[in-house]
Amino acid sequence: MKLKSIELTKFKRFTHATITELPESAKLIILIGSNGSGKTSVLEALKQWSSRYGSTNFNSDASYLGKENNNFNNTWNKDIKVNFHGITPSETQAYKKAFYFRSAYRNEADFTISGLQKVGSALDATRISRLIDNDASVSDNYQRIVSQSVEKLYSGEFDANNAKELREALIGEIRESMKRIFGDLILTGPGDPLKDGAFYFKKGTVENFHFKNLSGGEKSAFDLILDIITKRNEFNDTIYCIDEPDTHLHSKLQGKVLKELYDLIPDNSQLVLSTHSIGMMRTAVQMQKDNPDKVVFLDFHDKNPDEEIILTPVKVSRDLWKQTLAMALDDLSELISPKQIVICEGRPRNLNGKNLEFDAKCLRNIFNPYLPEVDFISIGSEKDVTSERIDIVSTLQLLNKGIEFIKIIDKDDRSETEISDLLADNIKVLQKRDIENYLLDDEIISKLCLSVSQEEKIEACLKIKADAIKNSIEKRQNPEDDIKSASGEIYVNLKKELLLTQCGNNVFSFLRDTIAPLITEDTEVYKKLKKEIFE
Repeated sequence: MKLKSIELTKFKRFTHATITELPESAKLIILIGSNGSGKTSVLEALKQWSSRYGSTNFNSDASYLGKENNNFNNTWNKDIKVNFHGITPSETQAYKKAFYFRSAYRNEADFTISGLQKVGSALDATRISRLIDNDASVSDNYQRIVSQSVEKLYSGEFDANNAKELREALIGEIRESMKRIFGDLILTGPGDPLKDGAFYFKKGTVENFHFKNLSGGEKSAFDLILDIITKRNEFNDTIYCIDEPDTHLHSKLQGKVLKELYDLIPDNSQLVLSTHSIGMMRTAVQMQKDNPDKVVFLDFHDKNPDEEIILTPVKVSRDLWKQTLAMALDDLSELISPKQIVICEGRPRNLNGKNLEFDAKCLRNIFNPYLPEVDFISIGSEKDVTSERIDIVSTLQLLNKGIEFIKIIDKDDRSETEISDLLADNIKVLQKRDIENYLLDDEIISKLCLSVSQEEKIEACLKIKADAIKNSIEKRQNPEDDIKSASGEIYVNLKKELLLTQCGNNVFSFLRDTIAPLITEDTEVYKKLKKEIFE
């Protein structure tokens, strides 16, 4: 079972939100964003959609679910629209098997069982009706696996086995998962279900360590692992939704738990979880690098739920990392340094006026989606960049000796000898006059036309560029490669020709916000810039 899209209208935090372009290959979908940004509301919508089919255990409180919509119970199937890759589940399947939910309130501090009881199918078990409900399941899962083991014993399945083999079948996989996460926390057994039934562990030198004595993080991880292993045989074509699986876990363990959950669910199932933790994010980013088609991020940062929202999968750029770190670390996030800093020309941010850090902001928009550990700083004129006295560089080097600094300047009218001398001083030189030459390359202007579905105007737009350069040469005696001097005229006429709106109020914002993002890793301009700056 895999999600394709979700559309919410007047539901919880959202006026109208659409999540789309979810790939069928995605096994992991991560909702990231600050508290109150709507991550849980999305999971709650899926919970409502699932529970409304064939279930009496659903929340019907319109004041909780509807956003200024007291008629939600009559309009829910219009307010919540869920589409799947492949066949949409039947009504019975939608409730019983399509989704499985865990809330963020997974609190079961202690339990001891003193008697056995038969446990039915997990598909028919009572479930939480809201994602704000307490979600205690450890004791239920204890009863489930002990009950199942007794059934197997009397079915004759283990007639040729001894008690140890039966116990391993009961808890072996759970033990191995916990060992991969905690190392020295070893699940030893279920105790005596008729007397002191509980999960017992070996921790360090301590034997028979009762479940109640585990830390909050250990209980949280154990709960999630136990629950999936216990339920996945029946929920074997299911979308598992977990709200804040990082609760009670420190950052190192967060990543381990995420990896374990991902590996435990069936390949034809999907794991959807909300988080704002560094550990989960770090591991998820690496998982996306290893399997780019299987891991998807949905970014709720800076989204206003009172307005129209359209969310599609995003790559983890450096800006997104900064937002995540700022959320998790508050002011300490400023101490997190990138691995590389590219120092380029342009008015630095500590000056007054317009177009501050123009070159750096353009380069960020180009490279951040692909190089999240790189940042760009405009520091002034070419003399400022080439100077040996760059205060910001020396300061950052003192703070973090691991930062690599790359200095790059425009070609302008430099001779080959000048360029060779600069390269000898570890200062790189763009092969074109300035950044505008890359931004307004024919390839990118053509892509601009395609981006607004006006392919038929490519030739006209390229002529606009050619005419502007011609005017710059003839009327102002500028060099033929001085695209910067012609960029204002190019901007004005492209805007008219393509009827562009909200593309930037001036040439600088147009180039920075509309044109720079068009330079993606599949373009020749991107490949050229990357080679000139980083190789």
